Amino acid sequence: MILPIYAYGQPVLRKKAEEIDFNDPDLTKLISDMFDTMYDSNGIGLAAPQIGKSIRLFIVDGSEIEDIQPEGFKEVFINPTILEEFGTEWEFEEGCLSIPDVRANVKRKGELKIHYWDANFQEHTKSFDGMAARIIQHEYDHIEGILFTDRISPLKRSMLKRKMDGITRGITRADYKMKFYKR
Repeated sequence: MILPIYAYGQPVLRKKAEEIDFNDPDLTKLISDMFDTMYDSNGIGLAAPQIGKSIRLFIVDGSEIEDIQPEGFKEVFINPTILEEFGTEWEFEEGCLSIPDVRANVKRKGELKIHYWDANFQEHTKSFDGMAARIIQHEYDHIEGILFTDRISPLKRSMLKRKMDGITRGITRADYKMKFYKR
């Protein structure tokens, strides 16, 4: 089932998400719905807060990205914890399904080590680098209540303020269902 993406301004996007109970009978369906929603939105990652769920869950699929390692990179991250970010910092233009039509260069460390459970509730501790690390860092930020726009310069953020305020009010174009904040 395709779910609406929660737009910039929704309070759930600013909350630190709660750990998931592995006994939740709806978790498998939720993960499936998140993949449906992400693919419908042409995304490469989606965190549970972006669909209104303040839980520590995100999904990624970078398998269509050329030269990404690991090849066919597609994963579910349940209750993840980034253990370490390291390597050379690099800048790359990012966007976000919750902030449509806004893109900006963000600096992130090139490598990370993360502990998490997958969709089969198997525990992992893995290292990722390059684009895979960047996608994970972006989605991990969501479960910490951080948006990519928090990582750009104050000047760039002020230049985007009008557009972002418009998104909060529902003034934006997206080719997917969105849910806007009602005061």
